[in-house]
Amino acid sequence: MASFRTLDDVDVKGKRVLLRVDLNVPMENGRVTDATRLERVAPTITEISDKGGKVILLAHFGRPKGRDPKESLKPVTEALSKVVNKPVAFADDCIGEPAATAVAALNDGDILCLENTRFHKEEEKNDPAFVAELAKLGDIWVNDAFSAAHRAHASTEGLGHKLPAYAGRTMQAELDALEKALEAPTKPVIAIIGGAKVSTKIDLLENLVSKVDALVIGGGMANTFLHAQGVAIGKSLAEKDLGATAVRIMEKAEAANCAIILPVDATVAFHFAANAPSHAYGLDAIPADGMILDVGPQSIARIHAAIDDAATLVWNGPLGAFELQPFDRGTVAAAKHAAERTKAKKLISIAGGGDTVAALNQAGVGADFTYVSTAGGAFLEWMEGKPLPGVEVLRVK
Repeated sequence: MASFRTLDDVDVKGKRVLLRVDLNVPMENGRVTDATRLERVAPTITEISDKGGKVILLAHFGRPKGRDPKESLKPVTEALSKVVNKPVAFADDCIGEPAATAVAALNDGDILCLENTRFHKEEEKNDPAFVAELAKLGDIWVNDAFSAAHRAHASTEGLGHKLPAYAGRTMQAELDALEKALEAPTKPVIAIIGGAKVSTKIDLLENLVSKVDALVIGGGMANTFLHAQGVAIGKSLAEKDLGATAVRIMEKAEAANCAIILPVDATVAFHFAANAPSHAYGLDAIPADGMILDVGPQSIARIHAAIDDAATLVWNGPLGAFELQPFDRGTVAAAKHAAERTKAKKLISIAGGGDTVAALNQAGVGADFTYVSTAGGAFLEWMEGKPLPGVEVLRVK
């Protein structure tokens, strides 16, 4: 972490700390239904508070078009107060008189949440005048919202040019994990990339083949690659118009000495439904009216062997239609195998993306991986090799 400024580099006592966090949690009937993101930011909030900093939380919620009471952070603030076990005050705007009055009332160690930054359209435009209004409220800026780091918004990037900028503990853990995964990994490195569509992951695959030693491709994406190789895939989901792209990625992998691992057999059903009758077939025998919904047993064994050969694993996307049983079998088996290797200290395992987190939790191994990122778009863009504005602004110049 030498290239980033963190909380270790600043004394927060008596300082007004503008802390950008991710409070974009799922809600139902005004109640938070999953507090994972609140739990992730709690250590940074608590640390600054315990060290006598005045914690001023900046966050967005939803995609409001202007001020909308349904998108207010007030109910989230109440849930957050329970997670950090301290009172969290609330200001009903993030700039102007309501914000200034609430900040002025803070004592050292107090916590305040400002209203949804996206109630102002200037937030997403990274408008300099809006940035200046936010900056008036703080002495330093701490970014702990990796999940929003791919956006160059006022509260996620703009403030880093106006105030001394530092990474919070969640951001620090994320950057540490990502460095271990692809920047300076323990080799050999394997990536497992799944999901439905190649089209959403072309940049990702093209970046990874030059960075990893082996690339496992699963899910509907694998069908596109198999089709490009002339395999008859029946009625399986595939982007047949991307055959040339698949071939280009395979050629690039070969030139970079990266092994591409595709399924060698498949679990096929005739209806896309949970518990639909299914059967494992070799690739030369996929029925014309069948759909590939998961990798087959030989493919699972092959993936396990590839994981055994690796020192570092990066995972994004399921290997099959994991939301339908029994087509979660391949994903769950590979996840459990990677977790066992991790627990035995033989593997560094980093995973991220919404479906991936859900799949690992379904397999009951989310806590056993070295690091699981809850950031969707930012995790993906980082894996694609793109600079993230909210991270770049934290670098030691």
